[in-house]
Amino acid sequence: MRITENANIGQLVADDYRMASIFKQNGIDFCCKGNRSIAEATKELNLNTQEILSQLEAVKKEDTTSGDDFQSWPLDLLADYIEKTHHRYTEAKITELKPLLEKLVEVHGKENPELIEIQEIFNISAGEMASHMKKEELVLFPFIRKMIKTKKSSSKITVPHFGTVENPVNMMVHEHDEQGRLLQQMAELSNNYTPPINACNTYKMTYATMKEFEEDMFKHIHLENNILFPKAVALEKTLDKA
Repeated sequence: MRITENANIGQLVADDYRMASIFKQNGIDFCCKGNRSIAEATKELNLNTQEILSQLEAVKKEDTTSGDDFQSWPLDLLADYIEKTHHRYTEAKITELKPLLEKLVEVHGKENPELIEIQEIFNISAGEMASHMKKEELVLFPFIRKMIKTKKSSSKITVPHFGTVENPVNMMVHEHDEQGRLLQQMAELSNNYTPPINACNTYKMTYATMKEFEEDMFKHIHLENNILFPKAVALEKTLDKA
């Protein structure tokens, strides 16, 4: 079946993560703004819709079995994967990047004042992500695991203190939107993490690491917004409540 302009971006990437590369190349947000059609996104960015569709179809036809089919994973396994892979990665890279940015600002801040702003935004992003991930690890993910156990045992689930899983999910999505905004600001200030021509090795390494950090965050948010969260909401609706 051919991909149409009405196809949902987030769902396309959820079904086949290779599609993400096309959206990235064309500046289309597939994670924080994944819940919209290709037509809506291309209109907003003044892109050629048919060209995007052709690029997506070309990727779809590539003969490859690489990559994980996250769409088919049990929700508790996906939550574990996000926590052990993306949360730990985020924590480690924040610890790595903070002193690197501090050094860049100290040495190059006068000649490149955008570094000061990038550092300030990164510190805000890091603080918010630390709080965000803890809420997922202590509240949302445990409840998702509990729902899976309840489903398997055909028992009833006690209504949680937050009422319905949609409430923490909506909060997490809102916080993802804020992270997307901060990531966009840093990318714009750094010219998509392009170091100056005569940049030192520390400058180059810092920008390369920040670019990698951004790419991991996109996948992290995508897995939650487009797969884990919608399925958790749908699962809750199937459960009997005590």
